[in-house]
Parts: sequence; structure tokens; C-alpha cells
Amino acid sequence: MAQAGLKTRLALAGTVILALCGCAGDSDGPSASSGGLPVFRVVPGSLLLPAPGPPRPRLPDTCGAAALAGLVGRPRTQIPVPVDLSRRRVACTACPVSPDVKLDRVNILFDARTGIVTKITCG
Repeated sequence: MAQAGLKTRLALAGTVILALCGCAGDSDGPSASSGGLPVFRVVPGSLLLPAPGPPRPRLPDTCGAAALAGLVGRPRTQIPVPVDLSRRRVACTACPVSPDVKLDRVNILFDARTGIVTKITCG
């Protein structure tokens, strides 16, 4: 009786795999037939991956964050003290910060546990 249950499960798993393979298309993005849903492609030997979409547009560096990008991965003690404190916010990733957005302000976020800088953004 245990073998019958195993055979049923294997048959069901095979049906699901075949159904998923039949859903994979060769299109580059959502189509009218997919109802605007993302199209998945099958990569042999791996999981289903979403089809690559268009590249995300880059936002302009309004605060000069690119100049401080070298701080990522370094200890927070290496963050230089700015001349204008209103244009820089330093906070840990788990710390509460005000939700205001200032496009000319640099946000430097560090890991609270390790003190390592993890992200630098504008806002």
C-alpha cells in the first residue's frame, strides 16, 4: 500500500513538472496571452527564473553619494565629518530615522552589530 501512495505522488509530481514546462514561453516579456503576468523561462538543472526585464533607469546623483561609495564595507569610524551636517545622515540599518526626503542629503547606513557601512544613498 505504501508503494501505491509513492507511485501516486511521483505521477502527480511528474504532471506538475510537465505543466510548468508547458507554461514556459520564449517571449522577452509579458504578452497579451499572459495577461500582463511575468513570463518565466526554464533553465536546465535549476529553478524557474523570471525572464530578464528592461534595465532600471539610474537616478541622478543629487547628493554626491558616488564620491563616498568607497566607504561601503569599511568601519563607520572612517566616515569623514562633513562641513555641512544638514546634508548628511548617518544611521544604523536597524535605527529609526525620520521619513523626510532631501535629495541633496547623503544617507550613510551601517550595520548596527558590526559597525560596517552597508549602503550609501541620496535622500
